[in-house]
Amino acid sequence: MNGHTVPYDPEGRIDTQTRERVVRAVLAWSDPAAWRPDDYEQVGLLLSGAAHVVAADVRACAGHLPDDDGRRLLAEIVLGEADSRLPMRSRNLHRVKNKARMPRAIYERLDRLQDAAPAVETTAVVSP
Repeated sequence: MNGHTVPYDPEGRIDTQTRERVVRAVLAWSDPAAWRPDDYEQVGLLLSGAAHVVAADVRACAGHLPDDDGRRLLAEIVLGEADSRLPMRSRNLHRVKNKARMPRAIYERLDRLQDAAPAVETTAVVSP
């Protein structure tokens, strides 16, 4: 499983729309003193889990494209960046905002890949 942690959500309450709302809310935050470091850490874990779920879909779609396809190469760059940034701890506003940007970038890549490989079934639902 690539050493990634998937969010524990046995009842399926954390759906794609919830993840997207969390990303938007985090990116709108402006007061660094509004939360404690532990709160930032928890939000960071949720964001990491969301990013890993979508990243799996991007990997599946990109894997169906030729090695020299530009869409695949861009997907690999975004996924490499995610792999390096997602494990970082999110103990302040700056870091949790950076982490919130990753699911957004991965969703954008998934949007572009789904057109290229429509036969691949994905777990994430991307809203228009």
